[in-house]
Amino acid sequence: MNYSEILPSGISIVPMQQSHADALEQLQYIVFPDLQEDEILHAPQYRQHVNIFPEGQFVATDGEKIIGATSSIRYHFNPDIIEHHSFFEIMGGGWFTTHEPNGEWLYGMDVSVHPQYRNLGIAKALYRARHFTCKQLNLKGQMTVGMLNGYAKQSAYMTIEAYYDKVKSHELFDPTVSVQEKIGFEIRGLMKDYLNDPTCGNAGAIIVLPVDKNI
Repeated sequence: MNYSEILPSGISIVPMQQSHADALEQLQYIVFPDLQEDEILHAPQYRQHVNIFPEGQFVATDGEKIIGATSSIRYHFNPDIIEHHSFFEIMGGGWFTTHEPNGEWLYGMDVSVHPQYRNLGIAKALYRARHFTCKQLNLKGQMTVGMLNGYAKQSAYMTIEAYYDKVKSHELFDPTVSVQEKIGFEIRGLMKDYLNDPTCGNAGAIIVLPVDKNI
């Protein structure tokens, strides 16, 4: 599938290529400095992603510079039944061996934007690219586990369960999940022990974006 969007800033959203792999690995360390090494995606894994499911991988470029990306797989998912898994498990140790070619949902593994390029609408554009794939492949929509990155500032005052409830009820604003809600995602559940990142209490919110929503 051919896909391209040029943002007002001049940033381009295009399909990921194997030639982007080394730059994408470098971007991981910049965007996710607190992730454990086994949760960081590396160049050989990015090349594998393009081989396995090219329709689910996109990058944001500023000229020749890679400044953002998103990776995803197809997955069988029931939004009404929350099955626990870790980030390491769901991404097949980074190799996307968990990709289900007939999966009815697009599972977003990550969205990354270089800190110097934030607040330009790049993340939302990457979600739009994923939504394009959902529509082209007649999927039910996209889902992911959004990191509750505001928890670190509240962890001394409440549990991760309490923080999640307050974010869901809009009593607290989370810099990641609340923004994803504004894009159109719906919060469906809490996924504890999802990854090793104290910033989000090792947890995330399960969120879904049905294909019939426009973003």
